[in-house]
Amino acid sequence: MLSSTALAESNYDIVITNGRVIDPESQLDAIRNVGIRGKVIETISTKPLKGNRIIDAKGLIVSPGFIDIHSHSFELPGQRMQAFDGVTTALELESGVLPVSEWYELQKTEGRVLNYGTSASWTFARISSMVAEKNQMQATAEWYLDSFKYPQWQSQQSSEQELKNMLTVLEQGIKEGALAIGVNAGYVPGVGGKELIEVSKLAARYGIPTSTHIRNWSNVDPDSSLEGLNMMIGLAATTGVESIICHLNSSMLRDAKVAIEMLEAARNKGISITTEAYPYGMGSFPISAAILRLPGDDFRSRIGTDWDSVSLIATGRQIVDEADIRKEQKSDPGQMVVLEYLNEDKAEDLKILDQSIASRWIPIASDAVPWSMPDGSMLKGDIWPLPKEAASNPRSAGTFTKFLGEYVRERKVLSWMEALRKISLLPAQTLENGVPAMKRKGRLQEGMDADITIFDPKTIADRATVENSAQTSIGIRYLLVNGTPLIIDNKLDVKVRPGHAIRRDIK
Repeated sequence: MLSSTALAESNYDIVITNGRVIDPESQLDAIRNVGIRGKVIETISTKPLKGNRIIDAKGLIVSPGFIDIHSHSFELPGQRMQAFDGVTTALELESGVLPVSEWYELQKTEGRVLNYGTSASWTFARISSMVAEKNQMQATAEWYLDSFKYPQWQSQQSSEQELKNMLTVLEQGIKEGALAIGVNAGYVPGVGGKELIEVSKLAARYGIPTSTHIRNWSNVDPDSSLEGLNMMIGLAATTGVESIICHLNSSMLRDAKVAIEMLEAARNKGISITTEAYPYGMGSFPISAAILRLPGDDFRSRIGTDWDSVSLIATGRQIVDEADIRKEQKSDPGQMVVLEYLNEDKAEDLKILDQSIASRWIPIASDAVPWSMPDGSMLKGDIWPLPKEAASNPRSAGTFTKFLGEYVRERKVLSWMEALRKISLLPAQTLENGVPAMKRKGRLQEGMDADITIFDPKTIADRATVENSAQTSIGIRYLLVNGTPLIIDNKLDVKVRPGHAIRRDIK
């Protein structure tokens, strides 16, 4: 620890002055000066500090960088949109990819503006094992979306040999540094419990979590969402795996209250299970996902809405009826859609959403999806700003700013300390047992990584809508990733690529 005199005389690379520094782990909430050298926070002081670069944060909150443990948006345009949402680390845990090393090499070669990491994908392993035309995996979203042409991987149980093949490639992904096993079971109603037991055992053996989109998605029995959640609690209890349940808000539909009670009871019994949620009443997935292949009456009873709640992301067109969606599924089975399952303008629906979002132990995550152009192509490359016609789910641009603006400033459901804990410290703690790098994330303390979000509490808000999603959030004044300024006084530096890989140690 430097003396007060040494602190004042030391020249830091960057000094953040006069900001309201909030650190959820130490509970610090006070005006402080922050000295950064290289990629590390070197000091936090009440004394004046000298720096080669000064950021005046008077009137602003200086926070640990926001950590998104559930993102599918890793192209440069998508990461830049998430930067304006305050995110410094974005991880692909729910779906994941394979081969893992190929994916990490691709991110490194192109350069990323945010820290990045992935799970090993059970769905990729299943597709390559069960679809002859897809036996050569590629670590891209396009390879995955193309697989929806071949529904057998969603509807059929695996053979003994197919399961063996899956476990082999998953284990290889773990050895290549995967952070978890991503289990996208919500797209595979044909999977049996025995297969999921073996996948959970594999993750437990390596001390990594499973990140699971539960198999069932329904308001009604049989095969309700609550049944699917109960399966996951059972897997965690019997295999010893750490279990992350993805997007509790959308997975549970109108049953969030009961689901949270179930999870809290399991956690109180020492079962290692947690979840995450996003502050929207709308989900996104490929149009040929199993739930959208159900007959109309079955779909309406299980989801509680009709076909006109579905919109095509690329064109923004609303689906009219069942015949319309069948036509779109045939013409482009991998295209992405938005489905509104709760209407946030209705008090009753907002109350249901609040049950997931306001729970103090549940992290917030975006489930951001890639950005599409009207012709259905994915937006890629060194592009900024996004074209106005680019489209995604609004949560791909505004999850964290919406959460802070609405739940803290406007509705006062949570304090700044409580809310920042849910988007920085809690996500880091979710992974840090198996990923040492996460012990340096989500904290604004001396010796921690200089991932820092500086925002205006009076203005922070999302602007993206279903109709116009390519709108950056407002209020993120500065963003530092590994000590490199990425956003400077509301403007993006398009020349820098400060993102680092988050990866388990490869032995």
